[in-house]
Amino acid sequence: MEYGGLFSEDTRSFFRSPVRDIFRRVDLNSIYSFAGGYPSAETFPLEEFKETMREAVDRYGGKAFQYGATQGVTELREVLSARYGVPMERIQITTSSQQGIDVCTRILADPGDVILTSDPSYLGALQSFRSYRADVVGVPHEDAPERFRQAWRAAISRVLESGRKVKFLYMIPDFQNPSGETLTLREREILVSLAEEYGFLVVEDSPYRELRYSGEPVPTMYSLAPDTVLHLGSFSKIFAPGFRLGWIFGNPEVLDKIYVCKQSLDLCPPVFDQYVAAEFMGSGRLDRNLVKSISLYREKRDLMLSLLEENMPDGVTWTHPDGGLFLFLTMPEDFDSVAFYDTALDAGVAYVAGSFFRTDGGGRNTMRLNFSFMTPERITEGIKLLAKLLGGR
Repeated sequence: MEYGGLFSEDTRSFFRSPVRDIFRRVDLNSIYSFAGGYPSAETFPLEEFKETMREAVDRYGGKAFQYGATQGVTELREVLSARYGVPMERIQITTSSQQGIDVCTRILADPGDVILTSDPSYLGALQSFRSYRADVVGVPHEDAPERFRQAWRAAISRVLESGRKVKFLYMIPDFQNPSGETLTLREREILVSLAEEYGFLVVEDSPYRELRYSGEPVPTMYSLAPDTVLHLGSFSKIFAPGFRLGWIFGNPEVLDKIYVCKQSLDLCPPVFDQYVAAEFMGSGRLDRNLVKSISLYREKRDLMLSLLEENMPDGVTWTHPDGGLFLFLTMPEDFDSVAFYDTALDAGVAYVAGSFFRTDGGGRNTMRLNFSFMTPERITEGIKLLAKLLGGR
């Protein structure tokens, strides 16, 4: 059968994740992989997981294995409400924060509508935006507040002058993926004020916020404007990604559209997983485990930064993240990290080329490195190998 004529127009806008293709191509345990955004398995408290699961079964019985409410089970929403100070009617549970990105795009963007984002930005979000045939406009970061405001206002003006509509702005303000950088409070205020001025929403993706290793927390964009911002959270980096759970905080009118949308997607988030998450978070186990995870990741971040300093050749620079899982390398302008990738992988080391995170395909002299997944020993060996391949010490 010839299948080409059967596929929808949307499939023309799909593009493959180079990260997922790496996983198909090689066994991550057989190479030095700085490519994925995997948390360390050392942060999974397996014995406490077992105990929490037993408690969930004992407490909820067969209810834990039945269909549940589309908006999420009450017990998990109550725990989130108490932890973050958000009313329950403003909380929607999702099947991962990636689904949160997808449902926000699905309810807000029509083909040809514009989504604003930073440049670079999270690859999984770019995939979702383009699958709905939205136009994605990236804005490079400017350090000075007034230049920051001018860059975003100019991007908005160009969109409006072209006769198109901005539907929302997507941003990871804390320890951004891929750069690891964090927006200042002033930058968050500027983006929220522009959204309110021009009448679009902000989707604040916040999977790494609680993984801070240095510096002081910055208020969320949601806290600045709860009716303008949809805040996405995730259990994947603070609990375990295998549970596939996240949440959205937002205006109830917007969440109602997401509620109806999810009924056609998965009916409800995984119920047993939600009860386990509610027990784990509500019992204090999550916070106790976060202390250990933060200590581990701080050590790995500091190790990678010191190894880069010791081994990378002149002309290579990198970000110094206060948290999260990633840092971003910039090589000389004539370097091509896409072309170099096979050389690196054949030698046994993997990264993600920075151009895949750009809306315009630029930034080919950049790469993203993850420091959470491998052991300190393998991080050391892997960075030394990568540096040697790049002509370093």
